[in-house]
Amino acid sequence: MASRCAFCVALFFFVVAMFSGAQEQKAKEVKRAPAPITSAASGKDMFVSYCASCHGTDAKGDGPAASALSVAPADLTGLARKNGGKYPAMRVTSVLRGEANLAAHGNKEMPVWGPVFFRMSGGHEGEVTQRISNLNRYIESLQAK
Repeated sequence: MASRCAFCVALFFFVVAMFSGAQEQKAKEVKRAPAPITSAASGKDMFVSYCASCHGTDAKGDGPAASALSVAPADLTGLARKNGGKYPAMRVTSVLRGEANLAAHGNKEMPVWGPVFFRMSGGHEGEVTQRISNLNRYIESLQAK
């Protein structure tokens, strides 16, 4: 009888834990609003709309939403310095597309923009490539001298 009671209590806590996790995930999904559509031609406009809230308008990782994240956003102005003085364009492209394996983004708080851009473009891969290329060039222009 005691083991049956212990089993029921354990089952109860398991169900409560599962329900709490589902609610937490649902709350995170609700908080993510659709990204505003910007011009694919303007890397700066895309950066301001999609990146600055976390990375800051100066790309130093100090945007207004940065303090709410469990992992601090990267200082994007030091990417070239950390890569021997050469801007890592291919690496940035793979991060934006969601192809890079980033330990620092353990829980994927940073949106993967490739699929978002794909939906924005109505499935036109050329526009996705243009968006990522122009955003990448803008981030490259922000590199510390």
